[in-house]
Amino acid sequence: MKKIIELKNITKSFDGEQPVLDNIDLDIYSNEFLTLLGPSGCGKTTLLRLIGGFETPDAGDIIFLGERINNVPPYKRNVNTVFQKYALFPHLNVFDNVAFPLKEKKVPKEEIEEKVHEMLSLVALKGFEKRSVTRLSGGQQQRVAIARALISHPQVLLLDEPLGALDLKLRKDMQVELKKIQKQTGITFIFVTHDQEEALSMSDTVVVMSEGKIHQIGTPVDIYNEPVNAFVADFIGESNILDGVMLEDYKVRFSGQTFHCLDKEFMKNEPVDVVVRPEDVDIVPVEKGQLTGVVTSVTFMGVHYEIIVDVNGFKWMIQTTDFVDVDERIGIELEPDAIHIMKKSEYSNLYGDYSSFSNELDELSEVEEEDEDE
Repeated sequence: MKKIIELKNITKSFDGEQPVLDNIDLDIYSNEFLTLLGPSGCGKTTLLRLIGGFETPDAGDIIFLGERINNVPPYKRNVNTVFQKYALFPHLNVFDNVAFPLKEKKVPKEEIEEKVHEMLSLVALKGFEKRSVTRLSGGQQQRVAIARALISHPQVLLLDEPLGALDLKLRKDMQVELKKIQKQTGITFIFVTHDQEEALSMSDTVVVMSEGKIHQIGTPVDIYNEPVNAFVADFIGESNILDGVMLEDYKVRFSGQTFHCLDKEFMKNEPVDVVVRPEDVDIVPVEKGQLTGVVTSVTFMGVHYEIIVDVNGFKWMIQTTDFVDVDERIGIELEPDAIHIMKKSEYSNLYGDYSSFSNELDELSEVEEEDEDE
């Protein structure tokens, strides 16, 4: 694939504060659906705005098809943007909203007619030409915004959390639609979201960000199955993350037991983080378990049960279709391909124990304990 955008050593801060983006390097390719994924405040929207020309970097270069475009204004870049708030013109109907960019360029009327109908067919709004945009649903309004952004055939389409305002079912429908539109047009899509499922289901490439830095770039499968550190493992789905020691190639020790795994090329007896996804844990009779624990909670999730198991003080999450009851002692079995080994990092010991589901609850508990001590 041809490289379409290169971000080189991009740094950006506002009002002299801590950098929002810190020395970012990223290559983006033609016909790629790339997602910038991370929590609020990680810098993903700022990065999108830099590509769109709405901000300029403090340092580094933005290269578009071989040319530096740091100071090129948005309207001179072959890039369009779809925002979460669609910014449609309420006094114009669907046809005129979509046609607006071409009318601004004084494109002939016959060509406008042809291209508007082509775009409305692409976004499944054929027959809506005369409809007022104020009478459309949220999903339909979004389709109009996408059609308007695509009608001038940009080489890159930027999408800043465009599904955030939609309800769950409509959001899932639009995930499928956006991916289909991207494949049909061959336009590079750069999509911003904090929703992990959205990123995994839509993207060719996922860029995981936190605190102004890129932690990992890869396919959805690679990001999910081989996270590079505890932050990525925790942010992309649920993960049990435990302290371990890599005894030798293909052999790791954690939770007081030694396990076979598929990882190698670590130093002998190197401390590591061990990741086990909840769906990869097998429940077995206690006498057959490599580990044993006591069930502390059971939640029915529709297609599976989500259970929390106390194993020597560490709370594991297990997702299973087998019902077990609270206070029941169970055995845990792990196949080698269920165990993923990561290098220790600054995020080690911050994630992966399901005593609670958020750091905020942990912090509140710590404050309560401090108040009691006083």
